[in-house]
Amino acid sequence: MLGVVATIKVKPGMEKEFEAVAKELVAKVNASEPGCKLYALHHAEAPGTYVFMERYADQAAVDAHRATEHFKTLGRKMGDYMDGRAAVLRLREVE
Repeated sequence: MLGVVATIKVKPGMEKEFEAVAKELVAKVNASEPGCKLYALHHAEAPGTYVFMERYADQAAVDAHRATEHFKTLGRKMGDYMDGRAAVLRLREVE
């Protein structure tokens, strides 16, 4: 299993807009990506900060996720509300 933790800071006052697009992405990923075992959006402790927690069966599932039209389209849309780039932590499960 592979994990991804992506921390995103959102421009002040843009939280609702970001959440609407992010929740649409979460719904599409969970409905159409069988290799993705967890894709959830969380509020972080810091104001205006969000964390995506992701879990994938393997690297092929990660690659498939990144190649989807919904990830590309909604990811660009979320970028309009983000304050800088996401901080991404990639993890491998201990077996």
